[in-house]
Amino acid sequence: MVYDRAYWHFGGEYPEDLPLVNGGTHIGMFLAWAINNDLEGEVHKLASQESLSAVRNKQMTGRDFLIKECSEKFWEDDLSDKGNAFALDYYETDTYFSDYKAALAEDIPSLYHVEDTWENYQILAPVISRRYLQWQRKQSKKWWQFWI
Repeated sequence: MVYDRAYWHFGGEYPEDLPLVNGGTHIGMFLAWAINNDLEGEVHKLASQESLSAVRNKQMTGRDFLIKECSEKFWEDDLSDKGNAFALDYYETDTYFSDYKAALAEDIPSLYHVEDTWENYQILAPVISRRYLQWQRKQSKKWWQFWI
């Protein structure tokens, strides 16, 4: 299953004055968060070790990882099983986009104008982490309800 692709964002309302690579910034921010929370997929653990380390050490942004290791495509193999379950609930429901816009794009022309910086990631990461904790609590309640 494909969650997102950078090129999906290049048409329509995409600002003509921006480089196309900006269409992957929001994807890369989510990927960086997943990598920093050990939710990356096995394919990357095996084939992208150097890049994973670079992201964790803030030497490569998530968008750069998306371009170099994922061919600008964010799909299920990029995440672990737990990462995919969270992404289906958060990323796929557009809640992520709402959070991304609220955290980083309220005072700029579009979400594509968000700069791909670690400073912006530091603003967004706690928001994603809060959603992840909420999601985990919801999952544990589902588990307990099964046994009742």
